[in-house]
Amino acid sequence: MSAPMETTSPFAARTVGILLAIAIVSFGAVMVLAGWAPELRNRDLAGDHPYSTSAIGYNGIVQFLDAQGYPVEISRLEHKLTQRDWGVMIVTVSPWGMGNKLQDITLQPTTLIVLPKWIGETDRLNKKRQRDTRFMEARGLNDLLGRLDIDGEIGRIDVPRLTDTPFGDMALKPDLKMQVIRSDSLVPIAWTDDGILLGKLDDRDIYVLADPDMLNTFGLARRENARFAVQLMDWLRYDEAEPIIFDATLHGFVRSENLLQMMFDIPFVGATLAALAAAFLLGWAALVRFGPTARETRVIALGKQALVDNSAGLFTMARRETRLAPGYLTMMRRRVAREIAAPKTMTEAQLSALFDRLGPEEQSGKTFSQIERGLRTASASREELMTRARELYRWRRDILRRSTHERK
Repeated sequence: MSAPMETTSPFAARTVGILLAIAIVSFGAVMVLAGWAPELRNRDLAGDHPYSTSAIGYNGIVQFLDAQGYPVEISRLEHKLTQRDWGVMIVTVSPWGMGNKLQDITLQPTTLIVLPKWIGETDRLNKKRQRDTRFMEARGLNDLLGRLDIDGEIGRIDVPRLTDTPFGDMALKPDLKMQVIRSDSLVPIAWTDDGILLGKLDDRDIYVLADPDMLNTFGLARRENARFAVQLMDWLRYDEAEPIIFDATLHGFVRSENLLQMMFDIPFVGATLAALAAAFLLGWAALVRFGPTARETRVIALGKQALVDNSAGLFTMARRETRLAPGYLTMMRRRVAREIAAPKTMTEAQLSALFDRLGPEEQSGKTFSQIERGLRTASASREELMTRARELYRWRRDILRRSTHERK
C-alpha cells in the first residue's frame, strides 16, 4: 500500500510569522488610536481657554507662571471642579453656553471665576488666531451674573488712572475699557469708584474677576497687569506649594477616562504588562513545536506485532485467557526439542522423559513433567496462568544455559 500523503502549508513559517506580527501591530495601533483619539487632537485653538495662545487665551499666564516656578497645571478632570484635595481653581468663562454648566455645579473653594469680555471668530487660515474681536454684549454678561447668584450688572468704564487692590494702588491697563461689576452682593477686593474689578461671594471663597485682560495673553503684555496677575495668585493661595489649576473641562477638553487608558495608567499598568507578557509567552509556546510533526497512523496496523496484539485482544474480550496453557505448552515442547536437536520421531511422552533428565527449573526445583501437569490443568485465574507459564519459561532458559556450559 502507498504511504499516506502529507499535507503541506502553502505559506512558509517565516511568512506566517511576518503576517502574524503585522496583524498584532495593526490591532494594537487601532486599539491605541481608539483609546487616545481625544488626546491626540490639537488643543491650541483660538478662544478664551487655558490651551489657547491667542490674544484672549490664557496659555500665556500658564506659561508665565510656570517659568516663574509656580506649581501650575491645566485640569481636564471634571471632578476637580467640585472635589479636590487642595489648590486654587481658575475657571475662565466662555461667552456662550457656559452659564448653565456653572449653575449645575457647586464649585469648591478656593475658585477664581474670570468673566468673558471679548467675542470674535477664529481665523480660517490660522485657527490659533482670533479675528474681528469685539465687546461681548453686557446683557449676556448680566444673565451670567444671575446664574452665579450675583445680584448686579456689568459696566464698562474708562480705564482709571489707579485701581485699589490688596497690593496697593496699581495703574492697571485693560484694553479700551475696564470691565467692572456693580453689585452689593460682592465683597470688593480690587475696585474703582465706578465698580468692582475683583470681588468675593459673601458666603464662601469664590472670587469673580470682572475683566479678563488682567490674565489673558493680550493683557499680560502690560507690565502692571502681569504684576497684578502674579500677586493675585500669591494672595489666593494659602501656601507656596499649593497648585494653581486652570480648568479646561468647561471648554470641552475633558479627559476621557476609558478602559484602555486606565489599563496603561498607574497602578493598573503593572497588571497590564504582566498580562501582555503572559499572552506573548502563550503565543510563543503555541507557535513553536516541541518535536517533529506526528505522522498519521493507520487505523488497522500491519505486521506480526499487530497480529499478536489483535489475537490477544480477542482472547481477552472472550475471557478465554486461562485456557491458553495447553497451546503454550505444546509450542514450548516443540521449540525446546528443536533447540536441543531431539529426534523428530519422539513422542510427547518420550520428550517429557528426555526433558526431565535435562534437570529441574532452578528457582522452584520443578521438573518438566511437574510443570507440564500444572499447565494441563485449567488455571483458576489469569495470575495463576502467568505463574505457571513463567516456570516453563525459566526451565527452558536454565537447561539451555547448562547445555551451553557443558559444550564449553
